[in-house]
Amino acid sequence: MRFTLALIVSALIASPTPAADDGFTDLFNGKDLAGWVNVNCAPSTWTVEDGMIFCTGKPIGELRTEKMYENFILELEWRHRNKQGNAGVFVWSDAITAKGQPFIRAIEVQVLTGMEGDWYTSDGDVFAIHGARMTPDRPHPKGAMRCLPSEKRTNPGGQWNHYKIICNNGTIKLHVNGKEVSGGYDINPRKGYICLESEGAPIHFRNIRIKELPSSGELKPEQIAEADKGFKSLYNGIDFTNWQHGEKEKDHWKAKDWVIDYDGKGGDLWSEKEYGDFELMVDWRWSEKHTTQQRPVILPSGEYAVDAEGKQKTVEVDEAGDSGIYLRGSSKSQVNIWCWPIGSGEVYGYRTDKNMSAEVRAGVTPKVKADAKIGAWNRFHITMKGDRLTVVLNGKTVIENAQLPGVAKNGKIALQNHGNPIQFANVYVKELE
Repeated sequence: MRFTLALIVSALIASPTPAADDGFTDLFNGKDLAGWVNVNCAPSTWTVEDGMIFCTGKPIGELRTEKMYENFILELEWRHRNKQGNAGVFVWSDAITAKGQPFIRAIEVQVLTGMEGDWYTSDGDVFAIHGARMTPDRPHPKGAMRCLPSEKRTNPGGQWNHYKIICNNGTIKLHVNGKEVSGGYDINPRKGYICLESEGAPIHFRNIRIKELPSSGELKPEQIAEADKGFKSLYNGIDFTNWQHGEKEKDHWKAKDWVIDYDGKGGDLWSEKEYGDFELMVDWRWSEKHTTQQRPVILPSGEYAVDAEGKQKTVEVDEAGDSGIYLRGSSKSQVNIWCWPIGSGEVYGYRTDKNMSAEVRAGVTPKVKADAKIGAWNRFHITMKGDRLTVVLNGKTVIENAQLPGVAKNGKIALQNHGNPIQFANVYVKELE
């Protein structure tokens, strides 16, 4: 019996020889995104086609593993669709994006093609981003925590490239198409998630597999990335899914990649869903030039400071605007964003309500001003449990377990229209039992 070459090849493809057990396991099953978490992108950003993960590149964001990893060897293949393309592989990353960034604190392995600069290449740079630390194997000419590759081995856009990334005991080594070219050491954190990055260009990933290596032993807290705490993104960077975005809002609240850009006109932007007890993470910054204004001085009691004649005291501040975040469907339970001397985070509707007790009014008055400079990003971490509110601004607790008598048990969240341009980003919510 004779077989044609075509029949032989067809049989080999249909019945491949089982691979040797080399200790690797698949991180991508070739069928769906099981085992992966879409951090801050639209569902359409990350899909599976023809046994590959396809990323549209829009918006900027990440797809990460469900599991954290410490020491491991990661192998994968990638191919940009175009001659020029930008993406990345993050290792030892946090669970969600850094303040004021679409990126996660991590060590980034650059996935770039067709672009070169005086401080970066398209051939396998490795560098620390947004709070991670690394000493490059070779000093960077501009002093950055970035290792430039020793040689050019990356294939151009449209062709496949193979990466082997070895992460062990706080060191990283990158092999591009079979040869080590870059790396770093003294890395923190050194345990975390693995991410694929979307950064503007369509790209395929395939054959993603990992081999875990023995642990280095007990790690210090700062050597471990921030774990998944159950936060889910409410903004996908493409459109206003999850929000009530109708005729009144569409020309004023705009999706600009990872940023929600508001021009100060139109109505408030309300969530579609109602929330009871929850934690809310949201970044914001003023997008308008500031002016100089006189604003009232507020005492720790929540009362306005007055002089000997009973006249309200004021001080000069840089004024950029007024906004806030409505909780449980009410403007009264609003966490203020403004430039007053007392700082953002206060609950104006309760502080100024004379029917509230002195304890309530003092409780909703910020303990400290924690705002960043105008134009810089701020991060709120707001917790609502029953009628109790805690507000952390830029890592400082400004409101702690304050009571909001009469607040609804459930309600929608809103980003407030108060007539001033402002930007929001990284809107995450965690529902509590």
